[in-house]
Amino acid sequence: MSSFGGAYQGTDVLLTGHTGFKGSWLALWLEQLGARTIGLALDPATDPALCTLADACSGLTDHRGDIRDAKLLETLIGDAKPRIILHLAAQAIVRESYETPLDTLNTNVMGTANLLEAVRRAGHPCSVVVVTSDKCYENVNWDYGYRETDPMGGSDPYSMSKGATELVVSSWRRSFFDPNGPIRVASARAGNVIGGGDWARDRIMTDCISALCAGTPIGVRNPVATRPWQHVLEPLSGYLELGARMLEPDGGRFATGWNFGPAVQSVCNVQRLVEGMIDAWGSGSWEDLSDPTAVHEAKLLSLTWEKAYHHLDWEPTWSLDQCLTATADWYRGWHEKPGSARTNCLSQIDAYESRARELRLPWAVGH
Repeated sequence: MSSFGGAYQGTDVLLTGHTGFKGSWLALWLEQLGARTIGLALDPATDPALCTLADACSGLTDHRGDIRDAKLLETLIGDAKPRIILHLAAQAIVRESYETPLDTLNTNVMGTANLLEAVRRAGHPCSVVVVTSDKCYENVNWDYGYRETDPMGGSDPYSMSKGATELVVSSWRRSFFDPNGPIRVASARAGNVIGGGDWARDRIMTDCISALCAGTPIGVRNPVATRPWQHVLEPLSGYLELGARMLEPDGGRFATGWNFGPAVQSVCNVQRLVEGMIDAWGSGSWEDLSDPTAVHEAKLLSLTWEKAYHHLDWEPTWSLDQCLTATADWYRGWHEKPGSARTNCLSQIDAYESRARELRLPWAVGH
């Protein structure tokens, strides 16, 4: 049995952002799937970095460059002629967007426009998955999960940039890429991801692991903020399935926007997440560091993934407790044996696929 219908075996894939947290996991998974991957990214933004620790670049052709460089993208895509493009390169931190709003806007919006324009100019048949964020929606702090038909928006520069990116994707698709034509373009919006190897600043799991390894209380900025938490492999399975399905003869019907979120039980506040992580780690404590003068971050956010369930046959594989256990196991293994990062990633990819096969999920057992 071959995951994703064997679509990635021997297939030329362009992955942008392969040195980031999600990109490193995806690079390793593509290597396992037998893809011929070309990576384009900046140098890792953190030290330590999963890309380096897990040797995630060893299985791909590694290009370093900025997606704001339109000429670079045009040359790379024109030469490589990838069959599938997975576009993850972005400025991905909400609080950083307050410090660098123009860089955030240029990277996320113009970087995506550069990529789509390079695809248009190359004219080579391919499927393109542009990864944005659950924060692309105009957040009105309601109890309902956002659907793909809800309006784009965002009050902070990061969220706004992701909403604007979705508009860019929609515009290029409707203007230049007929869904029945050779180039199909979709966008993917995921929940808040957790998993081993994330050291980005201002991320809750970074704060958790730093404190747990040091034996100090975990500082929590916003314990009541509710988010759709999911392991990093969950949305990656959605991106991979979406890219594969758009290659099908009638794959143009998948060239639209998609949510990949967790089960309802995995939507919880930060306090519940941190306490679950402490339980999975086996020790630890937390303290409330709420600051009423801090920059704005949404209090309530959730996604519905009914569309993916009904039309892609996609659904989450791991429960929240399973996600937390996998995350704690990864960091514990790395903390005790720093050279284990790559092995830990590959074994968790195998475990995730095995669980998906047990659940008879179509992407794992064949459509």
